[in-house]
Amino acid sequence: MPYSALLVRPMREELTSIGFKELLTADEVDAAMDEANTGVTLVAVNSVTGCAAGMARPGVRIALEGEKRPDRLFTVFAEQDLEATAKMRGYFPDIPPSDPSFALFKDGELVHFVPRHRIEGRDAQQLAADLTAAFEEFCQ
Repeated sequence: MPYSALLVRPMREELTSIGFKELLTADEVDAAMDEANTGVTLVAVNSVTGCAAGMARPGVRIALEGEKRPDRLFTVFAEQDLEATAKMRGYFPDIPPSDPSFALFKDGELVHFVPRHRIEGRDAQQLAADLTAAFEEFCQ
């Protein structure tokens, strides 16, 4: 059952305020991933969890302050937009569902994935360092 829209609004805004485009439906996910066939795209699977609040969202914010950034930023909300999240997970089918998480695509190919177990128990700076290293490797 999805959470109250009022409850998750600040969690959504934490990503949309730094440039992420929310994908709310399966059709929006497909259209966005068609765009992802060129360049570098970061997908954030957002969540209401404590590690999303304390590490994932702050960590990605820090990472995006660096010189190298993905061309596109998309997000789905795991506990809220169920159809969109399921559709997005279909773009990385060999990876078990994990939220929060980050998927980095280059020219439509998944090149880097950060699952919950690499977010949980770490601080935002450590996650930011991991994401920044991936941006350095894959972004122009």
